[in-house]
Amino acid sequence: MNVQHQPRSHILAIDDNPEQLRILVEMLRQNDYRISVAFDGAQGYARAQASLPDLILLDIRMPKMDGFAVARLLKADPKTRHIPILILTSSVELDQRLLGLRTGAVDYIVKPYAAEEVTERVKIHLELAQRVAAGDASNQPTAPTYKNPAQDERGMLAFSGLAKVDSDLIEGQLAAPNSSKTGEPKSALEAINLERDRVLLRAASLIIFEHLMEPPRSYEIAEQLGVSERRLLRAFELRLDMTLADYIRQQRMMRAEQLLLHSSLSMVAIADEIGASSAANFSTAFKEYAGKTPSEFRKTARLSG
Repeated sequence: MNVQHQPRSHILAIDDNPEQLRILVEMLRQNDYRISVAFDGAQGYARAQASLPDLILLDIRMPKMDGFAVARLLKADPKTRHIPILILTSSVELDQRLLGLRTGAVDYIVKPYAAEEVTERVKIHLELAQRVAAGDASNQPTAPTYKNPAQDERGMLAFSGLAKVDSDLIEGQLAAPNSSKTGEPKSALEAINLERDRVLLRAASLIIFEHLMEPPRSYEIAEQLGVSERRLLRAFELRLDMTLADYIRQQRMMRAEQLLLHSSLSMVAIADEIGASSAANFSTAFKEYAGKTPSEFRKTARLSG
C-alpha cells in the first residue's frame, strides 16, 4: 500500500542579521519545515521569485532593498502575490507596522522572538493560504478583459469600478503590440526583462493610484520599490511608450472620468479629488483628454445611459 506524504511547507526567511536568522531557523526546524534564507532584500526578492515559497518571513530594515519594497514587488507579481508575508520588526511604532500591512503583509512578528508565537503564526497563515489555494483551484476566476477607451462606441471606459481602472490599463497597455518600442521579446532574456518591468510598473501604478491627489516624485517611487529612478523612468518609456508624468496625467483623467460617470460630485470636488490646481485647469485638461468638457461628458453619458 502506497502512502502519500504531504510535501513539507517551504519557508523563506529574509533578514540581514545572521544571528536573528539563526534563531528563527532553529525555531522553525522544530516543525519540519523546509527553510531557505536570504541576507538582504534584493537576494530575498530574487529567491522568492525563483523558489515560490509557501510563506515568507521578511525583515524591514535591510540594505539594497528594504522589506517594504520587497513586499510591494512580490504583491505586484501574479506569480508571488498569493504568498503570505509575515513582517519581522523590532519597531514599536504603529505607523511602521501599519505600513507593512498596507504593502501586502498579512501579519507581523515582533523581535525579540517568542518561539511559540513564531510557530503558531506561521502555522496559522500556512493553513489559511492552503484553504485559499484550495478554494481558488475549485473556482478559478475569469481574467478581466481590457478594452481601450478609444474603442468604446460611447466614448466611455468599460470598467466596473475605480479600483480596476489602473490595473486593467497597465495590463492592457503591456499586452498591446504597439505599446512597447521593443515589440515582442525575441529571446528568453528579453522575456525575463519584460516580466520584471511589468512587475515594476504594476507596483509603481499602485503607489500612484493610492496617492493620485499628490503623487510621490519619481525618485520617491523608485525608493519605495528599491530600484533606481533611471530604471523606473525607463520602464514607463520602454514598455508604455510614455513618461511617468504623462502616465500620472492619464490616470488622473481616467479617475475623473469614472467620477463623472459614477458620482454626483461637482466639478470643483472632482478637481480636488484628482489633485488639479483648479476647476478651470481640470476642465481644460479633461477636454484635451476626452474631446469634451467634463460637463458635456457627464451630460452625454447620462443621455446615453
